[in-house]
Amino acid sequence: MGRLRRFPESRFVGLRDEMRIYDCDDEGQFEALRRRVEEEDLVARALVASFSPDTLAEARNRGFKAR
Repeated sequence: MGRLRRFPESRFVGLRDEMRIYDCDDEGQFEALRRRVEEEDLVARALVASFSPDTLAEARNRGFKAR
């Protein structure tokens, strides 16, 4: 189970530039998310979103789509 440093409690994290949801409990999805966040400095550019409650349904409610 991986987590981004700035989002340690978030299982579902979205990227606003593509409006996609990443499940941090899925190793493949987390690695793709981590790589993009680090390489493209997405946190500093305010392109990373977390959800409350931290559920797939809430992410979809905000317009994000599953990966």
